[in-house]
Amino acid sequence: MKRIPASSAVLLCLVTAWCAPVLHAEVKLAKPFTPHMVLQRGMDVPVWGTAAPGEKVTVTFSGQSKSATADDKGAWRVKLAPLTASTQPQVLTIGDKKIDDVLVGDVWVGSGQSNMDMLGTSYIANDPVLADAVKQTFPKMRLLRKGAGDVWEQAVPPANEKFSALLFSFGYALQKEVDVPIGLMVGAVGGTPSGFWLSEEMYRSDAACAEVVKKFAVTYNYDEAMAKYDVVKKKYDEDFAAWKLLAEAAKKDGQPLPATPRAPQPPGKAGETNSGKVGQLFEAFVRPYVGYAIKGVLWDQGESKTNIVGVDQVTLMGALIRGWRKDWAQGDFPFLYVEKPSGGGCAYDYAKPMNRLAEKFAPLPKAIPAPPDREYSHVAFAQLMKYPNTHMVTASDLGSGIHPANKSGYGERAAHVALAVAYGGKNEHLGPQLASHAISGGKVTLKFTHSGKGLAFKNGEVLQGFMIAGEDRKFVWADARIEGDTVIVSNAEIAKPAAVRYAWSGSFQWANLFNQDGLPSQPFRTDNW
Repeated sequence: MKRIPASSAVLLCLVTAWCAPVLHAEVKLAKPFTPHMVLQRGMDVPVWGTAAPGEKVTVTFSGQSKSATADDKGAWRVKLAPLTASTQPQVLTIGDKKIDDVLVGDVWVGSGQSNMDMLGTSYIANDPVLADAVKQTFPKMRLLRKGAGDVWEQAVPPANEKFSALLFSFGYALQKEVDVPIGLMVGAVGGTPSGFWLSEEMYRSDAACAEVVKKFAVTYNYDEAMAKYDVVKKKYDEDFAAWKLLAEAAKKDGQPLPATPRAPQPPGKAGETNSGKVGQLFEAFVRPYVGYAIKGVLWDQGESKTNIVGVDQVTLMGALIRGWRKDWAQGDFPFLYVEKPSGGGCAYDYAKPMNRLAEKFAPLPKAIPAPPDREYSHVAFAQLMKYPNTHMVTASDLGSGIHPANKSGYGERAAHVALAVAYGGKNEHLGPQLASHAISGGKVTLKFTHSGKGLAFKNGEVLQGFMIAGEDRKFVWADARIEGDTVIVSNAEIAKPAAVRYAWSGSFQWANLFNQDGLPSQPFRTDNW
């Protein structure tokens, strides 16, 4: 074999290296960027992904061309200048990649637990409005469901019925009014607490959460709570053993198995979860969306509360809202949330499809009813509106149940709120809200905001649902009448009233204060007893 001279070997290596193709890591886009997507109008639009460290990446869209260099970890990001709404499908180009069928409009994120997560297929049998809608094609609406392929889809059957029934109902009702493309991104999981939907950092760094934990810890006895759990756990073990015998017998006879007893959760330490990990669902279902330019958020959760010992829903939701906004870096974008618990009150107009499943109006109970759950009540959820640009979607007149069947009505009401608070609409979006009260001459005068076209009562022959008490704190039913934007409340047997409550119960179909826009007033009280 003839040997190649050393100088020739070196030259051959150099030529081979020069001729070999330069290897680069593939330029990749972040998960939300797929064909059929909607980009947010009217603000800077971040576009990001990965490439080889140091590689220059150019993004082109709608006459703009922006470039960035991947950092030492391969991450790159550009920002497109604000875009104008467009129904004309366009192409987003990243290097030699092309993303087809891109529209420009408004993007909304939906999140929470089962009422946001459940698909249209679960509701179309009992919701004729939704059943009709999912059969239609909505050329200006696009859908992205986390965990379902992670790709944008056109709003056509059967994709419509496989999407969140609530967010879909919200989207098509909204799109009809604003007439720009609507993108809907949903990340939700049934039966989940709010403590799973904010990051660990959001929770640990929140001063309000730290303060309520500190106060709670002073009175919390973990050992005592554990002792109570041991008693409950012993009973559960007995029930489970009995269930196994019944299940074996049912299986042998070919009968349905009985429901499995639910295992109790051991108590957590103050400020810690009872089970699971703070932020676990945020990281899996929301983090991939963070930074994608959006118009706002629609939230539906609360039945599972927080799952963090000593931290109430109102406080934790404040941390969640602040944390999401900080991470998104878009300022205080609109945060809409559905009122809890679902239903409970009567409706102004039962002829409207959205109100068809509302509680039927009832006469006043003879006895003053028990007060609502202090944490899980309409009153508690209304407190979330104290956070900036945070708005409640009134639901007391839309139908009751853990999973109310009227998803189209809930979505339409949410769109009604969005039009008012996110699009500058002049429509009223809340029922009468107590602003102040004054006591004089044996009467209490209540003043309201959100009176809309004027205060009104509907159903029955008189305004009702008000309770009044003197200094003895014993409440009785009150007489009430509307005078302008006020309600005058009294009872002939109480010469010196001290407090008034309205609809103060878990269910209050007998309370009938509305504004003439058809929106119900929610439970309230003037006392803090």
